[in-house]
Amino acid sequence: MNDLGPVAWPPAPIKTERLVLREPEARDRAAFIELHASSEVHTYLGGPRPRDELEREMPEVPGRRPGSFVVDLDGAMIGQILLRRATKHLCPAAVGKVDLGYLFLPRAWGFGYAAEACTAALDWLEDVLPGEPVVLATQTANVRSMRLAAKLGFTEVERFRAWDADQWLGLRAPVTPSD
Repeated sequence: MNDLGPVAWPPAPIKTERLVLREPEARDRAAFIELHASSEVHTYLGGPRPRDELEREMPEVPGRRPGSFVVDLDGAMIGQILLRRATKHLCPAAVGKVDLGYLFLPRAWGFGYAAEACTAALDWLEDVLPGEPVVLATQTANVRSMRLAAKLGFTEVERFRAWDADQWLGLRAPVTPSD
């Protein structure tokens, strides 16, 4: 995965009705460790990483790179949105497109935060890279993620097998202005 190209980074914080999407900060480190050590979060992502390993390897300001947004609720990180250019992918249809990824702490599940944050990130992307197609890959067994992909307007491009599981690749076609 690569950056987004000619996009000024970081953008001003993006505010939604309940959330703020912003650049990662040092105060988010503990939440990043919790996110990546969570067996619930990583059920469909190959399993969690050991907490002690994360403590040793996680930089002071984790996730600081173009396309990485912290999802902030009332001043605390509850998740991360990633927008990255897919330079390599198991599905050729994804190569060269922007890939949407998201991780949320389990305590933030079930409140619509993922849909709200992903919509805001996709709207921002449309403003800075108009007409850019976006892909999303998830395990077919991840019912919540499959439901979110449909809600965000992704349609199936292909299914494939990776990491001993069935995967789904969706495409969100570029927004076209209406006449």
